[in-house]
Amino acid sequence: MCGIVGYVGEKQARDVVVEGLRLLEYRGYDSAGIALVAGGELGQTVLVSDKRAGKLANLEKAIAEDALPAATTGIGHTRWATHGAPNDVNAHPHLGPQRRVAVVHNGILENFARLRDELERAGHDLLSETDTEVAAHLIENEVLAGADLTTAMQNVCRRLEGAFTLVAIDAHDPSRVVAARRNSPLVVGLGVGENFIGSDVAAFIEHTREALELGQDQVVTITRDAVAVSDFDGNEAQGRQYHVDWDLAAAEKDGYDWFMRKEIFEQPRAIADALLGRHDENGQLQLDEVRISDDELRDIDKIVIIACGTSNYAAMVAKYAIEHWTRIPCEIELSHEFRYRDPILTRNTLVVAISQSGETADTLMAIRHAKKQKAKVLAICNTNGSTIPRESDAVIYTHAGPEIGVASTKGFLTQLVACYLLGLYLAQVRGTKYGDEIAAVVGELAAMSDRVQQVLDDADRVYALAERFKDTTSVLFIGRHAGFPVALEGALKLKELAYIHAEGFAAGELKHGPIALIEPGLPVFCVVPPRGRDQLHDKMISAIQEIRARGALTIVLAEADDDEVTPYADVFIPLPTVPTLLQPLVATVPLQLFACELATLMGHDVDQPRNLAKSVTVE
Repeated sequence: MCGIVGYVGEKQARDVVVEGLRLLEYRGYDSAGIALVAGGELGQTVLVSDKRAGKLANLEKAIAEDALPAATTGIGHTRWATHGAPNDVNAHPHLGPQRRVAVVHNGILENFARLRDELERAGHDLLSETDTEVAAHLIENEVLAGADLTTAMQNVCRRLEGAFTLVAIDAHDPSRVVAARRNSPLVVGLGVGENFIGSDVAAFIEHTREALELGQDQVVTITRDAVAVSDFDGNEAQGRQYHVDWDLAAAEKDGYDWFMRKEIFEQPRAIADALLGRHDENGQLQLDEVRISDDELRDIDKIVIIACGTSNYAAMVAKYAIEHWTRIPCEIELSHEFRYRDPILTRNTLVVAISQSGETADTLMAIRHAKKQKAKVLAICNTNGSTIPRESDAVIYTHAGPEIGVASTKGFLTQLVACYLLGLYLAQVRGTKYGDEIAAVVGELAAMSDRVQQVLDDADRVYALAERFKDTTSVLFIGRHAGFPVALEGALKLKELAYIHAEGFAAGELKHGPIALIEPGLPVFCVVPPRGRDQLHDKMISAIQEIRARGALTIVLAEADDDEVTPYADVFIPLPTVPTLLQPLVATVPLQLFACELATLMGHDVDQPRNLAKSVTVE
């Protein structure tokens, strides 16, 4: 996944592009680069470019020391490496052999090896290991043969296989930037006397909040005063214009040291926003978009929830809720494994795809496989107009707002809210719960914003815990029922941010092997179910006693007045009293705070953990 910016207008393109890259650096930070169409010595326009391995600051330092010339047309890129090591040579933009065309790219060109061989046999000398350089050479070939940049892009895109966003400029035509998309994010920013290209609206939100959503297999040409959209065959096409309802302040740290910490503290508001507008005029639950009839939903006999990473843990919680409220059997699948095991899907299967970005490549490929099998697909997503929602039969948007930190926090909690809403909506349609029962759960969900704020108000307790364990090299997490996914998510956050050994287990699994890991002083986070689930509660206390007897240091997350478990807690983190199924909304928050603070104390970059990117747009 990479960050892309393009600009044509009256401002200095260098400044616009670099600022856009700064707002997109969370999308990739292995390298950064810029290319401009600037005036040459003989009055002709020429390409000027600079690119540097490492974070954007390296590029900014280079162009500050060797200033780029004035230009009003440019493109830029922050890279998360797929083909080729993250170094200066492999950084984008890539140029054609005569420096006529510059290209930046997000995604993977699956047939690049064959195309590269074709170019090399034709005498082209490719300098990098990337698939992107192949596209630059192919587009420049078309331009040198007489095609304008738009036609050249269309011609080349018809030859490409895979998922890609391509953005190009031509040294002889400073009036335009041309871009194309297939299975990869791309959005147009609509200005006055200027227009923008971005892989995310954050690229241009400082300049305009009017955007144009592009469809699949489309090419867009922007000039100062116009935007033209076509398909890959050159036929005129239309995008969908929309207004971005958040501003630049939403993408700034607002006084926090990390975007992630800011986003953790935004979670009460995010939960409230995720619940807005969920009722129709008759008080019935409604989703954002539904192209599945109630009769079809009543015929659903199996639900398969597909997701990756943190979203997969939201899926695990969803299984508990949906099966409890609807009695429909649910399966949980990792998106990248789903279609390769030949899953059994029918017209009566509902596939639920959870993706923060809506561009997760393996989840996208999985839903396409599901649709080929005639299954219905519902998306849970945070990004309006992204590919997965557009290709689904129904959508629940999480309305979390921009999440800049790579490690998901408010994205995860709002996914949980969306999963609960889905379960209740299905119960409403299928009649497995009465209306007053559904209303009661929705009321409990609405109260969760305040409950999460209660946990955040006690953040100093968790920060002190992080200080105590800043030299630890291993942490375990255990839970039961809906607390098990919370344990997995807590472990993932530590792996992502602190780079230490961390594992989550179902507490009942301990005696089947993992208890061998317990040693004196090992910190173990224990997520205890509310006392309303007496059997689970008692069994969790037994598991805590087992590990404590072997020297583990127990950090217990339980209801604030749970006197039954406090004797077995070396450290007690109180949680508000909430229903068992909703407990992940409050129990996850201390684990987020702990991971963020521990990583900070260890000197790590919390917002941009090593080797990770915000959204995985390659399979």
